[in-house]
Amino acid sequence: MNLDALVTVSDETAATRSRTQKVELLARCLRELAPSERETGVAWLSGALPGGKLGLGPATVHSLRGVPPAAASTLTIGAASERLESLKSLAGKGAARRRQAALAELFGLATAPEQSFLARLLVGELRQGALEGVMADAIAAAAGLAAADVRRAIMLAGAIAPVAAAALADGRSGLDRFRLALYEPVSPMLASPTQDVASALEALGTAAFEVKLDGARAQVHKGPAGVRIYSRTGRDVTASLPEIAAEIEVLPARALILDAEVIALEPSGRPRPFQATMRRFGRKLEVESAQAELPLSLFCFDCLHADGEDLIDRPARERFARLDSLVPPGLVVPRLVTSKLEAAERFLRTTLDGGHEGLMAKDLESRYEAGSRGASWLKIKVAHTLDLVVLAAEWGSGRRRGWLSNLHLGARDPDRGGFVMLGKTFKGLTDEILEWQTARLRELAIGSTSGYVVEVRPELVVEIAFNELQVSRRYPGGLALRFARVIRYRDDKTAADADTIDTVRAIAAGRRAAPDPSASRR
Repeated sequence: MNLDALVTVSDETAATRSRTQKVELLARCLRELAPSERETGVAWLSGALPGGKLGLGPATVHSLRGVPPAAASTLTIGAASERLESLKSLAGKGAARRRQAALAELFGLATAPEQSFLARLLVGELRQGALEGVMADAIAAAAGLAAADVRRAIMLAGAIAPVAAAALADGRSGLDRFRLALYEPVSPMLASPTQDVASALEALGTAAFEVKLDGARAQVHKGPAGVRIYSRTGRDVTASLPEIAAEIEVLPARALILDAEVIALEPSGRPRPFQATMRRFGRKLEVESAQAELPLSLFCFDCLHADGEDLIDRPARERFARLDSLVPPGLVVPRLVTSKLEAAERFLRTTLDGGHEGLMAKDLESRYEAGSRGASWLKIKVAHTLDLVVLAAEWGSGRRRGWLSNLHLGARDPDRGGFVMLGKTFKGLTDEILEWQTARLRELAIGSTSGYVVEVRPELVVEIAFNELQVSRRYPGGLALRFARVIRYRDDKTAADADTIDTVRAIAAGRRAAPDPSASRR
C-alpha cells in the first residue's frame, strides 16, 4: 500500500468524531494492508512507532520542514518503514548528522501530506482518534472476530500490532497464541478519574482504597530464569533495579507475576519528586553508585500469577489475598477496604499528609483487565491550579488543523520582569474554546501567524490544573508542569494578576497537593 493511502485514512479518522465511522474507516484499511504491512500500519494508525522511538528530537524533525515535497506519491509503507528502521543502525561520531541526512532523503520522497504525517508520527504528535479501544474494534471488524476476544489478546500480548497481524492472518486461532506467560509482560490495567472519595464509594460500594504512589509502574516476573522487571511499556529494566530484583528473589514462591510501583523515597518515607525515580528507573550506567545515592522502594498491589495459577480472571479480593500471603507487608502498597465515607476520607488525609498524590479505589469483584481503562479502578487525585499567561501557541493537526491548539504557558517574574515558561498543554480545550482562542491569539500575534509556532503578546490569563512540578533543563525556570490541562480562561484577570514564579517554586518545594478549586469556580 502506498503511504498516501494510509495518510488519507489517518486524516479521515481524525476528522470524524463518530466512533462507528472511525472503526469502519480503519477496518477497511486493515483489510487492504499486505501481510508484511500489517504491524507497521496498525502501529502508525495508532500514532506509534513499532519498536519505540528512534532517538530523533523535535528540533531534528522540525528542521526538515523546508525539504521540498515530492510531486506525486510513490512511497510505500514498507519502504518508509525500512528507511526509518535503518536510522537505528546509525551510531558513533556524526550519527546525529547522518540521521538527519537520511531522514531528509526520506522526506524528499514524500508528498506534503506524507511529510506532515511522518513528522507528527516521529515527534509523538499524531493524534487521530485511533486509540487502542477503537483500533481493537477495527481489528475485530476486519477479521470477523468478537471485540472482547481481540481486547483480551491485546492485553496478554502487551501490544496491539502483533495481535492485529495474527488476527488478520489466522482469525480466532491467531488470537489463541496470546496467553499469560512468564517473562512476557502484559499491558497494565488502568484507572479512570473520579472526583472524590464519596463518588468512588457511590460507584463501587465497598472498595479497596490504596495509596496512589507517583512512581514508575513495574511488572515483576519471577520464574526458572530468575527475576525480570518490566516497565509500563514492556521494556526490561531489571539491570537498573538490582535492589528490587533482590527483594523478589528471596520470596518463597517459585513463580510470580506482580503488578507494582517503584518509587524513590526520602529517609522519612515521604516520596521524592517523580523525576528522582525516573533518574534511576531504566538507568544503564553506574547503577551501583546510583543505587547507593538514590535507593528505590517496591510496592506491589496486584498478583496476576502465582506458582502455576493464572489469577487475572479471579476477583480482585482473591488476587489481593494471594498477594498478601506471598509478599511481606513492607512490599505491599498500603490498603484500606471499607464502605465508610469517614474512614476513606481519613485514609486520604493521611495519604496526603505523607506527601502522596491521592488514592486508588478498586472494585473487589473486578477481574484484571490489562490495557483497559474502565470503571473498576478509579483514581482520586488532588490537583494544583495556577493562573498562567499564554506566551505562544502551536497550530493543531488532524481534527484540530486550522486551530491554534498547544499553548505555551508562563508564570510572571516579578523580579526580572517578563514571564518564565513552564510548559505546554493542548488538553481541556473544547471546540468552542479552540475557535475563540484561535481568533483571539491571531489578534495578539507578534509577527506572522504562518509559522508552526505563533508568538503572542502576553495578555491572556488561563487557569491551569496540573498534578506536579518536575525539574526541567528545557525551561529557564528549571521547572515544568506535569499533566497540565486547561480549566478556563480568566477574563477577570490581566497578566499582572497571574501567578508568579515564586508561587510555583513554593509549590514545588512543598510537594503537597492543594485542593482543586475548579469545580466550585465553574
